[in-house]
Amino acid sequence: MRTSSWNIFKVFLKIGAILLGGGYVIIPIMKQELVEKRKWLNDDEVCDYYCVSQCLPGIIAINMSILVGYRLNKFKGMLAAVFGMGFSPFISIVIVANLLSKIMSIGFIDGLFWGVNLSVIVLIYLTLKEMWQKSIVDIFSFCWFLLILFLAVFKVNPAILIIVSIILGLLMEKIRRIKNV
Repeated sequence: MRTSSWNIFKVFLKIGAILLGGGYVIIPIMKQELVEKRKWLNDDEVCDYYCVSQCLPGIIAINMSILVGYRLNKFKGMLAAVFGMGFSPFISIVIVANLLSKIMSIGFIDGLFWGVNLSVIVLIYLTLKEMWQKSIVDIFSFCWFLLILFLAVFKVNPAILIIVSIILGLLMEKIRRIKNV
C-alpha cells in the first residue's frame, strides 16, 4: 500500500516519540500504528521486518523504519520514516545534553563525578589485573603484550592489532595441537 511521505513521517515521528526501551518494545507499537490503525501492513510483515532488522547492524527501530518506509513509498517513504523515527530521540538528546552541561557546572555534581571517575579507574585496574593473570601465561604472551603495547603507543590502528592478534592466537593454538599430537 502506498501512502504519502508526509503521513509516513508523522506516524514514525509518533512512534519515535513514544518508543522507550529496547528493540522488543517496537513490535506492539508498530502493530498498533501500522497494522491496526492504518492497515498499511499485516502482522506477518511486521514480524518479518522485525526479524530482518535484528539481523542488520545498527538500531532495530531505524532498521525497521527503513524497511517499512521503503515498503510504503519506496525511497521517499524510507527517508520519511527514518527522519520521523530519529527526530524525537535527536531532539531529546540535544535537550538532555544542554541540561547536562548546566548540571555539570554545579560544584556538587562535579565532585560526584570526580569520585565516580576514581571508582571507574579502580574497576578498570581490577579488570586488567584479572585479565593479566589469565592472558600472560608464558614468555611469548608477555613479549606479544609488550609488542602490542609498543605499537599502540605509536598509534597503530587498534583494529589491525586485534586482527593480527587473532591470527597469531589461531596459529599458536594450531601449533600447540600439532605438538600435542
